[in-house]
Formats: sequence, structure tokens, C-alpha cells
Amino acid sequence: MTESAHTEAVIVRRASGVLFATLNIPATRNALAPEVVAALAAAVGQAESDPGIRALVLRGAGGIFCAGGNVGNFQARLDADASQEDPVATRNRQFGYFMQRLSMLPVPVIAAVEGAAMGGGMGLACAADIVLATRDARFALSETTLGIIAAQIAPFVVQRLGAVATRRLGLTGERVSGDAAMAIGLVDQLADDSAELDALIAEWLTRIGKCGPNANRVFKTLVGRCGQEPVGPLLDEASRLFAQCMRREGAEGVAAFREKRDSAWTVRFDADAVRAAQSAG
Repeated sequence: MTESAHTEAVIVRRASGVLFATLNIPATRNALAPEVVAALAAAVGQAESDPGIRALVLRGAGGIFCAGGNVGNFQARLDADASQEDPVATRNRQFGYFMQRLSMLPVPVIAAVEGAAMGGGMGLACAADIVLATRDARFALSETTLGIIAAQIAPFVVQRLGAVATRRLGLTGERVSGDAAMAIGLVDQLADDSAELDALIAEWLTRIGKCGPNANRVFKTLVGRCGQEPVGPLLDEASRLFAQCMRREGAEGVAAFREKRDSAWTVRFDADAVRAAQSAG
């Protein structure tokens, strides 16, 4: 069953526990206007609060993922009254808060990239857990070519690519193809065209659908804490989380393994289901 919620900026549909969020302003190449970020934040909020959500898929309508920030709004911010608080810095930081929430979302996030993924669009991809792309996709940290910087997405690009690759891309504005993006670890798997991309999304969602929904949430959150907290206390907490999982989904998962059957939570996708869920119609 597919449920949908339409906004002018983003189409959000739910199918078999997966949220498909499609950026839907092709006239601006799906740029990150305030209404787009607000709609994406609402989708993240839904995934945060609803335990029935098992994954989030980000994609762009019209064969374009996201061209980055909405340059048309930049002058208005410069012209705004900055007597008390700099409106440029404030708006920029607001996007960073969204990026933090997206990165910390406890369910798997898939970015399905076609066409341009520039600036903030590349940042969205870097905050995802799995990045799928067509070979003709193009990625770039293009901000410096405008005399500005990739400010709020920088930590997420570094986390995905490392500092060396991030510096190279950010200091040159270099555009990389799908193949080159895969070579540097930005993309996990490539498709030849949109139809094959639908099939890849279905494959990865089917893999996710074999995993316990609660186990995935707990594991992703645990991984996010690694490197941020002392190891000993973190492992103490991990043992308690392991026991909780064993007493929840673990009993069913072990029984299914022994009985050579699917676990009760198993969900499968095919390309047609993915295509229907992402339709802008």
C-alpha cells in the first residue's frame, strides 16, 4: 500500500514502510530553497518519530538530483537587515541543523542520484548511508567557484570521502562523473540509466527489508556514537543494547534462521514498486 503527501517542493510517499522523498522543482534543478529544506526536514521528522518507517530514499524529479543552494535567494539575504544577527549566517546554519538530523536519522538513508548533485546536493548524498547513481551523474563542491564555501556540508563530505578528496574537490570545483565518484567512495553502486537505478534501489531496499527494523535503528545509532565516546563505557552500553535486541526481534530472527524461513519483518521490493512510489504524478 502506498500513501502520499504532496507539497509544491517535495513529494513524499510511503510504501511498505519506506519513505520516498522526491525533490520536485525541476525548474530550479531541485535547488535547496527554504521550502525544499522544510519539506525534507518534515520527512526526516516522520522517519524519526514513526517506528514503522524502515528507510528513507532521496531522489530528484526530472532526472536531476539537486543543484545545491538556491542562488536566487542569496541577494535577498545580503540585503536583509543584519544589525542584530547576520541573516546569511543564520540561514546557512539552519541548513546545517537539517544536515545533522539527516545524518543522525536512525534508519537507512539511500540517495539515488541522476544528473546534477552540486554543492548542497552533493552534501545530501554524503549524509546518506547508501549512494546509488547513474553513470552520467555529476557531483561537485561548486561553492568556491561562486566565491563562497561549502560550509554546513563540509563535515559530512569529509566523513564520507576523507579530508584529502574533500580538499581537492572543494579547492578546484572539479566535477566528477558517476564512475569517478565511485572510485573515490562517494557512490556505492552505479546504474546505466534511470530504469536500472530503480532496480538497484529495489535491490538495496530488499536487503534492508531482511534486517530487523529495530536492530537497524539501534545499530545505526550505535555506530554514530563510535569515536565520539570512550570505548569501555560504550561497549558496556552496547552489551545492554544487544540483550534488548535479543529479547525483541532476536528471538524471531534466530527462529527464522533455524527454520530456514523469512523473518516476520521481511519485505521485498521490485523495480515497478519503486517506480510507482517515486512517481511525481
